[in-house]
Amino acid sequence: MNTIRKMTLTAMITAITTITSSFIFIPVGFVKAFPIQHLANVLTAVLLGPAYAVTQAFLVSLLRNISGTGSLFAFPGSMIGALLAAFLYRKTKRLTFACLGEVTGTGLLGSLACYPIAVLLLGEKAALFGFMPAFMLSSMAGAIFAFILLKILLKNTYMKGFFHEKSINHRRL
Repeated sequence: MNTIRKMTLTAMITAITTITSSFIFIPVGFVKAFPIQHLANVLTAVLLGPAYAVTQAFLVSLLRNISGTGSLFAFPGSMIGALLAAFLYRKTKRLTFACLGEVTGTGLLGSLACYPIAVLLLGEKAALFGFMPAFMLSSMAGAIFAFILLKILLKNTYMKGFFHEKSINHRRL
């Protein structure tokens, strides 16, 4: 897939994810659990790779913060999850590992990365593991949705070529 198509797909996923953030979220303490972000992270990681996945996660976090539907905690959580999902998918070519990368990257590493932000920037006295339950719940839900969606898409012969460019079914657009 050429660069223009990848950038366009990244922009479309970013726009859809940002728009849905205003009405699909679960408030949990300091954090707004947003499973659509994690679905988008896994989708972008599998379709486009690490650079586009992290870019999409950053742009959605930025746009959500500008529009008032997100928090500063969206940055480390979503970006680490997207990177780990893309990295594990690239190494294994298995959707399960992409989803596991999202849950581990966001739920575990991202939640730990939010602790210094809460303490230093916001002056909040948060527990070290205070973000973990919300981040885990949100990333697991999003990863499950992404897994189901990608499994459905992979049943289509055209989409198999889209995912795996060197496959027999790959069609140049």
